[in-house]
Formats: sequence, C-alpha cells, structure tokens
Amino acid sequence: VMLVGFVLLLAMLFYARFRAKKRTANELTAKNILIEEEKKHSDNLLLNILPPAIAQELKARNKVAAQKYDQATVMFTDFIGFTQIAERLSPEMLVEELDFCFSNFDRIIEKYKIEKIKTVGDAYICASGLSDMNASPSDMVKAALEIQDFLQHVKAERMDQGLPYFEARVGIHTGPVVAGVVGAKKFAYDIWGDTVNTAARMEEACDPGRVNVSESTYWLAKYEFEWQHRGKIAAKNKGQMDMYYVTAIKTY
Repeated sequence: VMLVGFVLLLAMLFYARFRAKKRTANELTAKNILIEEEKKHSDNLLLNILPPAIAQELKARNKVAAQKYDQATVMFTDFIGFTQIAERLSPEMLVEELDFCFSNFDRIIEKYKIEKIKTVGDAYICASGLSDMNASPSDMVKAALEIQDFLQHVKAERMDQGLPYFEARVGIHTGPVVAGVVGAKKFAYDIWGDTVNTAARMEEACDPGRVNVSESTYWLAKYEFEWQHRGKIAAKNKGQMDMYYVTAIKTY
C-alpha cells in the first residue's frame, strides 16, 4: 500500500512539474509573440518615417550617414488660396480634407515607388532616385499628372455639393541632392540642395491644375509625354529658366 501511495505521489509530482513546465512554455511563447508583434509595430512606424534602406541602417548603426544622389527628381505641390479656404472650413473639416488629399497623394506616389519626404502646412514634397527607390523622372511626372487628375475629380464633386475645394500647383526638377536623417528624438528624413529649391521655383511659377517641369526633367522624360514649352520665365533667385507644362502622356 505504501508503495502504491509512493508511486502515486511520484506520478502527481511529475504531472505537476509537467504542467508547470507547459505553463511556463506557453507563457514564454505568448511573450515572444507579443515581443515580435511590438517589433513589427515599431518597424512599421520606422518605415512610415524612413525609406527601407535608411531604416535598416538606423537600426544596425543607430545613426545614418548623409548620402549624395546625383540624379534625384523632386516634386513640390502646393494648394492655391489655402488661407481663404481654411477660413471657410472648421478646423476639423480642414484637417480632414488635407488628410484626404495627402493620403491619396501617398497612395499615388507609392504606386510609383516614390519617397514621400514631408508635408509643410499645405505643401507636399516627395522625391525619387533616393536610396533603393525608383530613379525614373518619367514616373514622377506620371504621378504628378495622376495627382492633378485626382484633384480635378474632387473639385467636380465639391462643386456639386457647394463646398470649397483645393486646386494645386505642381513643380518638378531633377538634379543632385543630399539626403539624411536629422534630429535625435523626433528625427526626420530630409533632402537638401539647389535641386530642392529649383523644384519649389517650378511649383511657384505653375498655374492651377498644371504640372510645371524644369528643363533637366524635360530632357530626361521628353519622349514619353506631350509638352508645352513655356519659354524662359523668371524664377526667384534663379533668373530666367526654361519651363515646360506636361499636357499628356504620349500615345503611339
């Protein structure tokens, strides 16, 4: 009887140990899943701020070296009469409308593997030819045409509803830029150089609903689009510059 009791006690001890081990293993698996989910979440947040290659470098080295790209294409968009429209909308409606427009801009440029740089107020800035991103100036021009097409559709809808709408100027220029990450806490990926300034000048000299392109971008994308040469136009701190409106994608 004592032997049977001893065997039963041993069996119970082994079973209790087995249950404890299993519970610990399950807890460890659950913790690992949670850690992996948190890691994915933080990685996704990082990829929302930085290009993939830059995010990898930051994770590996805890810093990012500034890089020069010889042929980046930069696009600036800016809404016309933003202040007047802002006065007609509640703050909530204004933010909602901006978010709606910029989210669709994001969708369009993502399709062409173009990197969003930042928004500044009602301005939207993006670039291609950076890091592992698409280097084709033609794709930037296509994205710009799609952005204007999207805004035209929204304009028609808003007019039907008797609501205010945004119209935008778009400017594009191709040339060298320096790209890097600035800041220690709220870090930001940004680009610098004369190319960025020139793209901004292309936008400033643009009419509503049009896409205004510099001579350097024109020569690189010349055969894929229909163009309207605007001649030499004065640009702030740049003097006279040749500019071109893109009128359509060329069909053969």
